[in-house]
Amino acid sequence: MIDTGRLGAVVSEVVEEYFAARNRGKSPAAGFVPAACLPVYDRPVPSAGILPPPECKAGENQGFPTKAERQTIEVLNPELLQRMKNSTSARIGVGRTGPRLRTSTLLKLRSDHAAARDAVFRDVSPELLERLGMPVVQSRCSSRQEHITRPDLGRRFSEEAVKTVTLHCEKGRDVQVIASDGLSSRAIEANLENLYLVLAGGLKGKNISMGNPFFVRFGRVAVEDEAAELLKARLVCILIGERPGLAAAESMSAYLCYEARVGQPESRRTVVSNIHANGIPAVEAGAYLVDLIEKILQNKASGVEFKR
Repeated sequence: MIDTGRLGAVVSEVVEEYFAARNRGKSPAAGFVPAACLPVYDRPVPSAGILPPPECKAGENQGFPTKAERQTIEVLNPELLQRMKNSTSARIGVGRTGPRLRTSTLLKLRSDHAAARDAVFRDVSPELLERLGMPVVQSRCSSRQEHITRPDLGRRFSEEAVKTVTLHCEKGRDVQVIASDGLSSRAIEANLENLYLVLAGGLKGKNISMGNPFFVRFGRVAVEDEAAELLKARLVCILIGERPGLAAAESMSAYLCYEARVGQPESRRTVVSNIHANGIPAVEAGAYLVDLIEKILQNKASGVEFKR
């Protein structure tokens, strides 16, 4: 257990030294003891066995860690730590060099950030959509920047899109499938083809009628509600790229809604998320969606009203 009384005395001493140095006109860094140099108390060690760096004495090297103190942190159970790292995409147990990230960690962080930006700002390959027979329509957003800053415009079709959808798609089908770039075009390129082929084949095998699919550029999830009203589809399913993170820039989700209508609450949607190589594989997600769609149609409900 930590001796709180002793810890409080040390903290008070450090704070007093800090302000004394500042009042003498010196740089606080010259007399300030960094947190890494505070005494290490006896306390329970986490199961992963990560220990703090060795103690350092105040005043040495103007308060900066010595070379020995910049070495890799000691790990009592490397096998357990490795299992933890293998089970998550989070950056755990990466170590440090002094107060900074290691070069390899920093470069990977910058690479993932660049991938996330590319996922948002690039367009989906026209060849992919042509191969799947999906005509392209657009929301009321006129540019990528407007799509990012005006989610409300991404929830409705442009006037031209309304005409195209009405002419291209058959009305009164059991299911209407829509694809949209959303906030990750890379997610669509990485997952759409494999998922859609399984989904279309599965629905056909279960004698569930499906309308002609189409792609919405600059779309948001709720654009499926207007599609449902226009086409009188019993169930609408939009396959959309999710906001990319630093761990996954290719994550796609499927939002399903039974008898959707414009302005409805989000609680009426059923969601299958994390569709990507390191989450739910696209082929597996397609097969799961077939069974899920069948159950939703049987129950005549989706979202919080749907009982699996």
